[in-house]
Amino acid sequence: MIYTVTFNPSLDYIVAVKDFRLGMTNRTESELLLPGGKGINVSVVLKNLGVESTALGFTAGFTGREIRRRVEETGVRAEFIEIPEGFSRINLKLKSIEGTEINGNGPGISREKVQELMKKLDILEAGDCLVLAGSIPGSLPDSIYQDIAAKMAEKKVQIVVDATRDLLLNVLPYRPFLIKPNNHELGEIFQRELRTREEVIPYAQKLREKGAQNVLVSMAGEGAVLAAADGKIYQAPAPKGELKNGVGAGDSMVAGFLAGWQEEKDYRHAFRMGVAAGSASAFSEYLAERREVEEVYRRIKEE
Repeated sequence: MIYTVTFNPSLDYIVAVKDFRLGMTNRTESELLLPGGKGINVSVVLKNLGVESTALGFTAGFTGREIRRRVEETGVRAEFIEIPEGFSRINLKLKSIEGTEINGNGPGISREKVQELMKKLDILEAGDCLVLAGSIPGSLPDSIYQDIAAKMAEKKVQIVVDATRDLLLNVLPYRPFLIKPNNHELGEIFQRELRTREEVIPYAQKLREKGAQNVLVSMAGEGAVLAAADGKIYQAPAPKGELKNGVGAGDSMVAGFLAGWQEEKDYRHAFRMGVAAGSASAFSEYLAERREVEEVYRRIKEE
């Protein structure tokens, strides 16, 4: 079974505004209200690809109840821990100005609630997979990913991490099955500017040397690179298509890789499924459906 953890889920209010003007009243051309958070996105895409998972995390207030309702509406099993104070965040994403977002803070999470999550993780067994994705609220200790990774390593649970800098680096001694930095995050770790797939490869390999079994690097329009546990390097340019929504593309890549690995236990197929799922979501208004992933998969050209 695959489990995902989203420490700070959200309701994502995604709007398009024509000719947006500061200091003026602007009217939306389109609106979407979706459950957000990297782990939730992974679970939704896994479901779309026919793979069951359980979404874990923390929710609070009326927004938390709506997040749970919308996640369950997708068919994903939600086992969120309810926080008694505050409310889950609402993130505003302005589609018409790419990359423009206003993200909320979310509720504070007590030590007792963290222990409640740890108890939930006790049910995981050898062969299960746990996805830790995204940033953490300020109320959580910086060691939370590392603490969970240590607990899961003892149980022989596969760990997948999609996070930045220390959150990512601190789990490497526990040999995570998969990590997925993008090229900018990889460059930050090594204080380098990495623009091309050729530049990315040696630094992806360095993270494998530090403990990661598979290093999947997303590069938006430049494609992706996988330094795989079989010792091989897989790379592919980005498939052609119209970018409609970049939100969740990286999370979809993680889901596609895991779904592909479960299907064939083959790194080449898993890599292609990851690239296909990430690209298909970028070409969709929301997160990609299986038929969209399969269509993009057929168009991937490896190098």
